[in-house]
Amino acid sequence: MHKVIFDTDPGIDDAMALLFLERHPDIELLGITSVFGNASADTTTRNAQFLKREFGIDAPVARGADVTFDPGRPMAPWPTIVHGVNGLGDIEMPETIDDVPLDPRPAFQFIIDTVREHPGEVEIVAVGRMTNLAMALARDPEIAGLVKQIVVMGGSFEKNGNVTPAAEANIHGDPEAADIVFTAPWKVVIIGLDVTIQTVMTRTMMKDLALRGGPAVELLARISDPYIDFYSQQVDDGMVVHDSCACVYVVAPELFGLRKGSVRVVCGGIADGLTLQKPSAQFFPPSPWDDKPEQEVAMTIEAVKAVDLVARTLAP
Repeated sequence: MHKVIFDTDPGIDDAMALLFLERHPDIELLGITSVFGNASADTTTRNAQFLKREFGIDAPVARGADVTFDPGRPMAPWPTIVHGVNGLGDIEMPETIDDVPLDPRPAFQFIIDTVREHPGEVEIVAVGRMTNLAMALARDPEIAGLVKQIVVMGGSFEKNGNVTPAAEANIHGDPEAADIVFTAPWKVVIIGLDVTIQTVMTRTMMKDLALRGGPAVELLARISDPYIDFYSQQVDDGMVVHDSCACVYVVAPELFGLRKGSVRVVCGGIADGLTLQKPSAQFFPPSPWDDKPEQEVAMTIEAVKAVDLVARTLAP
């Protein structure tokens, strides 16, 4: 079993990824940690509680960071055009979820405690800003040697970003945190736009899954409908399942082709949030990439098989 903490900012594609983690038979979901990103931390935490209840998830929810790792960094506006004002496609939902209590610990402490409880076993799937992970490292650097792996949805290495020509949204939202995570001495696998943009779930497929997958997938289909409308400018009547790709990697890494090398993040300036890898096989003169851990970046994906795995897991 893969013991997984899901670090997330729900978020429409986050909701699909969460249901995948809950329903895959080889995954034990240990916890859900919220973070600001697709909406404020108040909203993403409420959304995590809502999805926990509606999806019938037992794992606890811990509230995470509401500002960037560097509190002096200006906050980006919430992407309401993508995820709606409430973060879940503006479906009707309560302002608060009083029947789903939060774990009393902040997300960074939940991560530290859970990793120490299961040394060498925990896989953290991070699909939002990496602020919680950077905070956990700052408070307990030793956890880097106790985590099995970090699987990140974020970054872009040979394609343009999706919020600026240089940067992908999750990295752009807290570049300092991302650079800390990528240069820490633990294993990181980065599933970025280079591969996620190839994975498309069509509206027809989503409707078919809703018919077979029960109330949870029916809800997911309602949440996803405006997301599909947003993606009409990029794909034909479908949506890109960014966050689910990171979850797919956990159980089917063979579907991905990886490139190894140290990774840094540009923090500031016109290329703020740009992710750059120094490939292991290529020689460079001395640079700030030297003496940093070699992380793995997904450069290829068997996209049809990945989307099929998501679909089969959501509606067996």
